[in-house]
Amino acid sequence: MPNCHMTLTDVVSKRIPSPFWSPISPSEPPPKAAASALLISAKIEMTLNSDAASSLVRLNIGGKKFCTTVDTLTQREPDSMLAAMFSGRHALYQDSEKGYVFVDRDGKHFRHILNWLRDGVVPIMKDSEYLELLKEAEYFQLLGLIDGIKTSLNKRKEEEEICTELTRIDIIKCIQSEKDLSYVDFSYACLKNVFFSRADLHCAKFKDVDAETSIFHNATLRECEFTGANLRGALLAGANLQSANLQDACLIDCSFCGADLRSAHLQTADLTSANLEGANLEGANLKGAKLTNANLKGANLQRAYLRDVNLRDAALEGAKLDGANLLGAIR
Repeated sequence: MPNCHMTLTDVVSKRIPSPFWSPISPSEPPPKAAASALLISAKIEMTLNSDAASSLVRLNIGGKKFCTTVDTLTQREPDSMLAAMFSGRHALYQDSEKGYVFVDRDGKHFRHILNWLRDGVVPIMKDSEYLELLKEAEYFQLLGLIDGIKTSLNKRKEEEEICTELTRIDIIKCIQSEKDLSYVDFSYACLKNVFFSRADLHCAKFKDVDAETSIFHNATLRECEFTGANLRGALLAGANLQSANLQDACLIDCSFCGADLRSAHLQTADLTSANLEGANLEGANLKGAKLTNANLKGANLQRAYLRDVNLRDAALEGAKLDGANLLGAIR
C-alpha cells in the first residue's frame, strides 16, 4: 500500500498507481502535459456548451417553418413558454428528417414574435392584426410584447381622438347650419374671429381656447367653461354668461355691455379696459381680477365678491355696489 505521505514526484518516479493517474507508460505524457491536456479538454467542453446555447433551432408553427437560436428564444422573455420549452428541462419532439419542432399555432404572425425576441421592437400593424398578434403573444406568454402591443393600441386611439376633434371649418359649418352647440368641447381650439352670435352654447367648454375678437353677441353661454381662454377684444354684449367660469381668462378690451354675468366666476381674470356698462354681475366672484380702466357704469355689482380687485381708473358711475365685498380692493 503506498505511503500516504509520498509526493506526486515519488508516485511518478516509482510508478506507483495513483487514484488520479493510471500507471505511466513510456508513450504517455508526463503529468504536467496530462494536466495541460485536461485543461484544454475542459475549455473545449465549455466552448461546446456555449455553442449549444446559441445553436440553431428549427420550428414548424402550424406549417410555417422558421429557423432561430436558443438564445433568441430564451433571453428577452425568460418567463415565456418558448423560453421554458428550450431551457433544456423538457423533452421536445422533433421530426426525423430535419429536426423541426412542431407547435400547433397559426404561423401568420410568428415572424413578428421572432423579431420582437431579437430586437425588442413592436411592429407597425393594423388594429385587427395587432389583436391577432396579441392573441399569439398571450399564448406564448410574452409579457413584454403584450405590454408593447397594448401601448401601441392606446397611443393610436389617443391620436385618432385628437384627429377627430372639431376643426375650425367644422365649427363654422355647425354655426352656419344653426345646430345646437350646447355641451360641445371646443377646448384648446383656435377660434379667432369666429361668429357665434345668438348661438346656443350653454355648458360648452372653451378651456384655453384662442377666441380673440370672436363674436358672441346675444349668445347663450350659461355655465360655460372659459378658464384660461384668450377672449381679448371679443364681443359678448347681451350674452347670457350666468354661472359661467371665466377664471384666469384674458378679457382685455372685451365688450360685456348688458351681459348677464350673475354668479359668474371671474377670479384673477384680466378685464383691463373691458366694457361692462349695464352688465349684471350680481353675486359674481371677481376676487383678484384686474378691472383697471374698465367701464362699469350702471353695472349691477350687488353682493359681488370684489376682494383684492384692482379698480384703478375704473368708471363706476351709477354702479350698484350694495353688499359687495370690497376688502383689499384697489381704487
